[in-house]
Amino acid sequence: MRVRAFAKRNMKELFRDPLTLFFGLGFPLALLLLMTVIQRNVPVSIFELDTLAPGIALFGLTFMALFSGMLLAKDRSSAFLARLAASPMTAADFLLGYLLPLLPMAVGQSVICLAAAVALGLPLSWNLLAVVASLIPSALLFIALGLLCGTLFNDKQVGGMCGALLTNVTAFLAGIWFDLSLIGGGFKTFAYLLPFAHGADGARAALAGNWAALPEHLLWVSVWAAAVLALAIILFRGRLVER
Repeated sequence: MRVRAFAKRNMKELFRDPLTLFFGLGFPLALLLLMTVIQRNVPVSIFELDTLAPGIALFGLTFMALFSGMLLAKDRSSAFLARLAASPMTAADFLLGYLLPLLPMAVGQSVICLAAAVALGLPLSWNLLAVVASLIPSALLFIALGLLCGTLFNDKQVGGMCGALLTNVTAFLAGIWFDLSLIGGGFKTFAYLLPFAHGADGARAALAGNWAALPEHLLWVSVWAAAVLALAIILFRGRLVER
C-alpha cells in the first residue's frame, strides 16, 4: 500500500513537467521521421524501417533514465526524502515507487514509436507486440540507470549523465544508426559486453520473428538491469542511513 501511494505521488510529479515528457516522446519520433525521409532519397539501404524502428524505440527508452534520475535527485535535494526516511519504507520500497509509474510510460512510448513506424510504412504484424514485450527489460535497465544516477548525483549532474551522455552512448553502442559489424574488432566486442546492443538486437529479432535469437539478448539485458537496480538499492540504502 505504501509503495502504491508513493508511486501515485511520483506519477503526479512526472506530469507536472509536460514539456520534458513531450520532448522525451517527440524527439525519437522526429529522428524516426528524419531517417525515413533520408532513406527514401538515397539509392542505398541505410535506414530501413525493419531495423531502424526497433532501434529508435530502444533509443526512446533512454529518456526514462532522465525522468527517473531527475525525479529522485530533486527529491534528495529537498526535505521530502528526509521526512520519508522516518517512515517504515525500505530502500527497495522507495525505488520501486519511482520505477512503477515509469514502466507503463515506457511501454506506451514504445507503442507510439512503433505505431509511427507503421504509419511510415513498416508492415503491421503481431510481431510488433513481441517487440514491445522485448523492450521491457531495456526499459527496466534505463529506469534503473536513472535511479542509480539520481542516488549518486544532483539534478544538474543527472541531466548531463542521463541526458547527453547516456543517449549518445546508447545510440553508438547499440548500433542504432549503423551496423556494429561495419566497425567490428574491439569496438564490437566491447559493445556486446554492454546491454544496449543486445536490447536493440532483441527488438529486431522479435520483429523478424527470429525467436531462437531472442532469449540470449533478453537474458543479457535482464541480468544487467537486475544488477544495476540492486546496486541502486544498496547505495540508496546507504543514503537513507546517512540521513
